[in-house]
Amino acid sequence: MQTINTPVPSDPCNPKSDDWYLVQCKPKQDERAEENLQRQGYECSRPVCRREKLLRGQLSCVRESLFPGYLFIHMPEGANWAPLRSTRGVARVVAFGGRPLAVSHELILQLQSRAETHIISKFNPGDKVTILEQGFTGIESIFMSMDGEERVILLINLMNRQQQISLPATSISPR
Repeated sequence: MQTINTPVPSDPCNPKSDDWYLVQCKPKQDERAEENLQRQGYECSRPVCRREKLLRGQLSCVRESLFPGYLFIHMPEGANWAPLRSTRGVARVVAFGGRPLAVSHELILQLQSRAETHIISKFNPGDKVTILEQGFTGIESIFMSMDGEERVILLINLMNRQQQISLPATSISPR
């Protein structure tokens, strides 16, 4: 079992008590780890985003971790790290050279604000969209449907013929 040494402050010359640390969770247990840590009185941050997902043939908006498998935990200076090792859902504290590396409070605030505004847009069949990448940059097309969980089927006009293509959902934007 790996022992966790004292954390390294984000600025060694000016240690702060508002540092956060990255915790790796067990597979698909970020939410469980967050709940268990909060029950123990720790302050946690697990930025989430909303995205569309195909569930049982229906397109639904779900909330997912922005960084699956990870969360941030606030540990005041001199705090006891031992309970983290036995917390359900927690795999380990991410460390470099055996020492957890601090993350600034400002970064956590930025991640939380960006995650709240990050939504993958819902498109309806027939919506006009613009392709952002994949060699079709700037080409206007028509959204037809989802192709699995993370891909879309588009109708483009290529050489005066209508063609269907499948691209990652992140590579299109509303027109």
